Amino acid sequence: MPEEIIKAIVYTELSEGSGPNPVLWNPIDLSEKLRMSVAIKSITMLTTDQGAIPKSLVILPFPSFNLKGIVKYIEREADTFKGGMALSTITLLFNEADDIIFYKYIDYLESAFDNSAQEIINLKNKKGQSDAIFYEINKLNLTISEILNDLQKKEKLNLELEAFPEEYLGGEAEFAYNFKIVVCGDPGVGKTSTILRFTDDAFTRTYIPTLGVNISEKNIELNKIKIKLILWDIAGQIKFEAMRRHFYKGAEAVILIFDLTNRKSFENILNWHKDIRKNIVPFKDGLIGFILGNKEDLINERIINIEESLSIARELNLEYIETSALTGKNVEDIFFKLSEILVKSKQ
Repeated sequence: MPEEIIKAIVYTELSEGSGPNPVLWNPIDLSEKLRMSVAIKSITMLTTDQGAIPKSLVILPFPSFNLKGIVKYIEREADTFKGGMALSTITLLFNEADDIIFYKYIDYLESAFDNSAQEIINLKNKKGQSDAIFYEINKLNLTISEILNDLQKKEKLNLELEAFPEEYLGGEAEFAYNFKIVVCGDPGVGKTSTILRFTDDAFTRTYIPTLGVNISEKNIELNKIKIKLILWDIAGQIKFEAMRRHFYKGAEAVILIFDLTNRKSFENILNWHKDIRKNIVPFKDGLIGFILGNKEDLINERIINIEESLSIARELNLEYIETSALTGKNVEDIFFKLSEILVKSKQ
């Protein structure tokens, strides 16, 4: 999909002498007419808003070419420019007919554009060569393609699971137990990374918000008992709130994750617990599960201390464990320990 709808990417700089100037582009055979149209329209749009530089991505139409473009505006300090600021843009062009995809996913692409914009600022400040900037532009193009591919796969999975068919959970004959575990927490705390570390012994360094829910499976053996763990990675974004009650259905345990460097994510553990209790039939002795303080490896950035964490764990009657999806610390242990608790609860 992304390879077909992403038509080109253009990097434009505003020159005080010659005006908008498309400096770099891919593919290299992109027509001059289209390059100049992108350069002029993306820069002159600012004159309609008193020169205010948009902080977020902007979608502009190029009807003469049946294309639209996502534009990232880059502003950097430069003493050689009037007003002390230099302006440039990155424009990613796509088919006009496919604009619904980009309108739908634009929030998910923001961080990739921000990262590339900052890298270009760093390169320009260091008087980096155009080859380095061209490499960064092409890297952004590939990153956007990867993100769109990932989002497309997740959305396809969601559609298949819309009715939550039991057969998706796999055959039960070969396993003594099948346990559904929901993993919840604010966006960016490391839910997906923690699950990946356990299921694939991998760490995802590019954060891509989960589209509602992402389901993973891991088969383990505990004391010669075969167990299938079905891990439901629940999206933290507010817009998915209405869907969560469906995703909680049938859960036998919960894992609540917060970021040890993010106080808001810690404070929201109470809200997540309340939301889960509201939508899951209460267990006899309360919920089964753990609270995880993730990113334990970021020692110098930590702002949540152990006393606070243990206090909230006691309040919710859940065990507290600190983990690192990056290093893998305690990740595998918590899933095996939770499996052991679940097996005992069934026996």
